[in-house]
Order: sequence, then C-alpha cells, then structure tokens
Amino acid sequence: MVQIARLYHEQGMSQPAIAQRLHISQSRVSRLLRAAVEQGIVRTVVATPDGVYPELEETIRAAYGLTSVLLVDCADNERSIYSALGGAAAAYLETSLTGKDIIGLSSWSSTLLSSVESMMPLKKKRADKVVQILGGLGESEAQLQSSRLTEQLALMTGAKAVYMPTPGLVSSRDLQRGLMQDPVVAETASEWQRLTVLLTGIGSLDPSPLLARSGNSLGQADIDLLKAHGAVGDIAMRFFAEDGRLIESDLYDRVLGIGVKEMLSIPRRVGVAGGRGKFEAIRAAVRGGWIDVLVTDIFTGRRLALAEG
Repeated sequence: MVQIARLYHEQGMSQPAIAQRLHISQSRVSRLLRAAVEQGIVRTVVATPDGVYPELEETIRAAYGLTSVLLVDCADNERSIYSALGGAAAAYLETSLTGKDIIGLSSWSSTLLSSVESMMPLKKKRADKVVQILGGLGESEAQLQSSRLTEQLALMTGAKAVYMPTPGLVSSRDLQRGLMQDPVVAETASEWQRLTVLLTGIGSLDPSPLLARSGNSLGQADIDLLKAHGAVGDIAMRFFAEDGRLIESDLYDRVLGIGVKEMLSIPRRVGVAGGRGKFEAIRAAVRGGWIDVLVTDIFTGRRLALAEG
C-alpha cells in the first residue's frame, strides 16, 4: 500500500503504469490508494498561497450569514483597493455566471467601473440581460455613465442591455410616480422581478472623490436628513442604518429604481466595496442581509471579523 502510494503521489506515476510495474490489476491499485487515504497513510494538505485568506473569509461568511466572501490583497490606498476589487469582481463574474443569468446593475460607482473595465470579453455568452436597476444620478455626463456601464457589461458577457432612461432621483413623489408609469420605464421595471444576480456597489453618506467630482451624489440637505435618521450607507439609493435596518424617509419615494422587496428577492446579490470610508456601510449591508456575496479588501475583512468577534 505504501509503495503504491509513493509511486502515485510522489513520483506521479499513473495507475495503469503502477499496475504494470507491480504486476497487479489496475482495480487493485485503485482500491489500495483509497485504503491508504482511509488508514491515514496518505493525507491531503491544502497549501494556501500568499495573498489568499480562506480562513478569514469563512469566519466572516459564518459571522454574517453570507453565502460567499472574497478578500483581495492590496496596498492600503484608494487606487490599489479599487483596482484589486475590480479585478476580483471581474474574475468572480467570469467564472460564476451561467449564461442564462439576468444581471441587475446599480448606478455608476468607482468599484463597478473598475470591475467592468477589468473584464475580458468572454468567448461564450455568460448572461441573458444586463438591466439597470436605478436611473442615472448627478450631472448629465454622470447619468450617461450609468448607461455606458450597463452597455459595457452587456458587451463583455454577450447579454442584451436594458436601460433605465430616467434620473435616479427626482424632486417629488408625484413626479416619481408619473415617470414610473412611462411605458419604456415600466418595461425596464418589469425586468426587475426576473433578476437572478445583483451587481452593486455599497455607498456611504460621504461620497468618494470620483463621485463627488461627477455630481453622482446627494445634496447636502438630503445627506443631513439621512444622517438625522441614522443612515450610514445605501445600495441603489435604498438607505440603511448601522444595524442594516431600512431607513424610510421622504427620499425613498423620490427614487426611480428597484424597491427593497424586489431587491432582496434576487437570488444572488453581489456587493463590491472597500476602503476605510466604506467600513460602516459595508458592515451595515452584511448585517441587514442586503447582499449575500461580498467582495472587499483584506483590511475591511479584518475589521469585519473583529467587529463580530
């Protein structure tokens, strides 16, 4: 048994070659190899390479009830974090999309922009549709970026792009209701009930420099109101408190985008976010079950583990 195990595992000989050398049947070689494992003669050891953190990922996954956690190794600065998150999210999508998925995409964000830019065009169709779940935010150029991001992800995955041709936030509930009844908008909204994957950033109340420069963020009056209600972050303009509780305010009814019930019914919800300024928002999002797959940096991962330790 030991001799066969060494020939197979240490010298890399095939089972037929071992059988021929030892003048025994291949089936006996196979049986003895299984017995070597059962009796502890052969033990499997997984050697984790540098920059990979499976134990910490499992700790975070279990602590917050997530389906999967991906931690990326990077330098502790904004540019490195965004780049690493983008590459990790792109790799995750490239390997996990089924070809029939309908992807819901939230508004333009630094991490989503990096994710789509990191993707290579896939040889096979990996998604059916990419659907905007929120209208554009901020200045006109920033609103166009949301559509371009949807278009680019659809191109990379071989999917059809479905756009939300409206602002993401309007001045009144009546205006929101009127726009949602538009036939083109209603057609897009009907796709939200069929989404199988959500790809989203996780917003904090203090926008990143990129979003602030583009105007893709809330005005100070709305930010002050949300802070007064205890909000720490959002997904697709649905704001939540530090415990993950939904914040209901006047702002909720002015958003042209997917509702919370529809969002939480999406089978796989992938949140891509990191950096020091996003920790409170990320922790709230996983506490509240807003996402079930988290892609974040190693520094945020360690803080998440300590927070629930």
